Amino acid sequence: MDGAADILAKATATGQVAAAVLHVSGRRGTFVRAFGKAGSEDAMFLLGSISKPICMTGLMTLYDRGEFKLDDPVKKFIPKFTGDGRDQVTIQHLLTHTSGVADQLPENDALRKGHTQLPEFIEHAIGARLSFAPGSRYQYSSMGILLAAQVAQQISGETIQKLVERSVLEPLGMRHSAVGLGRFKIEDMVRCQTEHAAPESGGGDPAAKDWDWNSPYWRKLGAPWGGVHVSAPDLARFLAEFLHAQGKAVKPATARLMTTNRNGPGITPRGLAFNVGTAAGSPGCSQKTFGHTGSTGTIVWADPATDTTCVVLTSLPAIAAHPHPRDLAAQQVAAEMK
Repeated sequence: MDGAADILAKATATGQVAAAVLHVSGRRGTFVRAFGKAGSEDAMFLLGSISKPICMTGLMTLYDRGEFKLDDPVKKFIPKFTGDGRDQVTIQHLLTHTSGVADQLPENDALRKGHTQLPEFIEHAIGARLSFAPGSRYQYSSMGILLAAQVAQQISGETIQKLVERSVLEPLGMRHSAVGLGRFKIEDMVRCQTEHAAPESGGGDPAAKDWDWNSPYWRKLGAPWGGVHVSAPDLARFLAEFLHAQGKAVKPATARLMTTNRNGPGITPRGLAFNVGTAAGSPGCSQKTFGHTGSTGTIVWADPATDTTCVVLTSLPAIAAHPHPRDLAAQQVAAEMK
């Protein structure tokens, strides 16, 4: 993994990236290294959208208990989610980004400026207008994942934070992980480089410091679409649950279900909260690859063809560099693991 490590070493040495950790597991063993201000291999990063498959694994533990079916209408669990096409939205639509629910709410900035908590975000997501008929198209949807998290809360009687900790983090031995801050302090987390960050993060706006990615408000919120903190070794443990169908958190059949395309012809392939296919990994990865990226500067994937898990965590926002060091490093991993 020297090539991938060199890319991240140079990026941190020049100051382009403040902190990074690389973790690769495969047939040749495990490679892990921290760079820059990461401090240690167990440094905890704000994952951005890699939070989605982690939190939705919590939901799928309830599927394993027979608490819901993928084709159940969302209104079965959220009765107010009805009218204007909402009655046709199923849980699978939410998990495959085919529901028509918005990615970010139009009032997202105002809600975050007001330090709005998740219950109010949920109310706004319930009332948001659908962009298209459910199942007819693909549109990436953070708010769809939020609604799926609410389904999990309704079924379990627990917050999504507690459900994920109990049913996912603990069984997988993810000891440097939390939805929100959990038992950790904000000082324990790697800071994001918010300059040139995504608009919904505050995007380098000095006036957004009390609600941007580094703010105590956002770090504590535990947004199931982007507010999970995890170390690179813990992410490798999470990916291994699906790559090897270990059955520690979800049943092996459910792990395969989540990492297999569920969308029809002509619609962007997605598993259940996972990206799947060659686009889920780096150039050179196989069609069986599954993974996710995060706008905070993170990427994870697993390729069954080479029995490889790749985790690259950086503090540099995804849109801040093209090509991004995370992508260059992950691409080098794919090339070296062939």
